Amino acid sequence: MTKNFKFIDLFAGLGGFHLAAEQAGGHCVFASEIQSDLRELYTLNHGMVAVGDINDVAISDIPPHDFLCAGFPCQPFSKAGSQEGWRDAVRGTLFFRIVQILEVRRPEFIVLENVANFFKHDDGNTFQAVKAALEGLGYECLAEKLSPHKFGVPQIRERMYLVARRRSDGGLSGFKWPSIVEGGGLTINSVLDVYPPDARSISPKHGAAIAAWQNFLDLIPDEAKLPHFPIWSCEAGATYPVDKGPLLDMRLKDLKQYKGAFGRDIEGSRKQVALGNVPVYARSGDFPKWKQDFILQNREFFKQHKRVLRSWLKVVEGFDHSFQKFEWNCQGEVRDVYSHILQLRASGIRVKRATAAPALVAMTTSQVPIVTWERRYMTARECARLQSMESLKLLPSTSNSAFKALGNAVNVKVANLVIQSLLALREGGEVDGAELMERECFAEVVG
Repeated sequence: MTKNFKFIDLFAGLGGFHLAAEQAGGHCVFASEIQSDLRELYTLNHGMVAVGDINDVAISDIPPHDFLCAGFPCQPFSKAGSQEGWRDAVRGTLFFRIVQILEVRRPEFIVLENVANFFKHDDGNTFQAVKAALEGLGYECLAEKLSPHKFGVPQIRERMYLVARRRSDGGLSGFKWPSIVEGGGLTINSVLDVYPPDARSISPKHGAAIAAWQNFLDLIPDEAKLPHFPIWSCEAGATYPVDKGPLLDMRLKDLKQYKGAFGRDIEGSRKQVALGNVPVYARSGDFPKWKQDFILQNREFFKQHKRVLRSWLKVVEGFDHSFQKFEWNCQGEVRDVYSHILQLRASGIRVKRATAAPALVAMTTSQVPIVTWERRYMTARECARLQSMESLKLLPSTSNSAFKALGNAVNVKVANLVIQSLLALREGGEVDGAELMERECFAEVVG
């Protein structure tokens, strides 16, 4: 595999692209990161200084390079501008700065990473503007959604990767995305420590909510299938209409004919007071079809199990709204929340198989995955392993900063496989994901 190439790392964060390209034989000649605390860490972890705002850097100060790597921010691009050409479409965005660098330095390869929804952002205009900009500069480009769990890393984190190569160097003829690594055995335990001393325990409040939903699982008869849809306990006993438009537009006397959350009477001398008796998500706006379906399915489910859940509902009714909702993504598995990975989200308590963690996001500490069998949250160091960043010496000093940075980071394993697939073009061959994994294992043994 071709070695000794030069790369730059833009919007660098913790340096995921730095690690990925360096592991592929690259040498970083320039890095940029706007956050001062992350710049300090970048120097300590990678042995080089990252400059600040890329807009304040003269392009002439950016050295020549073979790869431009960037997990660039996604901003609304101009719909009107897209009608005038790609330069107008991307002008005023941080991507436009990438374009300006490309116009001057013309690296052979480009690797960009963004959220999976990037393809649909702004009705697809953003992706089309980016693609048109790169093609207008003489690059051939391809984009794909990739997730670490497809390559042996226990995290389900689908992201868009966009690769490009100068047409004058042959473009992407023969390029092949890293192949999915077949075979089972993926487990979250591969990144976990056993009762790490720095792990944050589940709070009594959160513990009580989790225990209540375990009680729910115990109460549902074994022969009854658990819902595949999100469970919204506040719909138990509710009868308010879902097909008559916004409840806010209904007359108060008509609204009072129905039952609200947990079957409560809809009472009050003013409409705003009366609406306080229906679920938060039902107070204004029309119900899309998917929400109507969820609501009606929940009402039927709780009607079927009314007898066994009557006392349980009185307990969960006192919880915060987000803890009144539950997602069981473990169909066919043992009905024990303490055997699975759990995440507390605004949309509810979500339980997933312990094969892989949910995607790390720039989250608050309350949304960090929970290792239920140890009654604790994952540590920052464990989350770093989910991002294939186990080699980083230092992480941000506070938990909030660490989880936010890791949630924004590029997964090193996936980025490395993509970069190696591009480097294979220089040798005129295709290298699939399984072969790349074998090479890495061999390097670890001989190293």
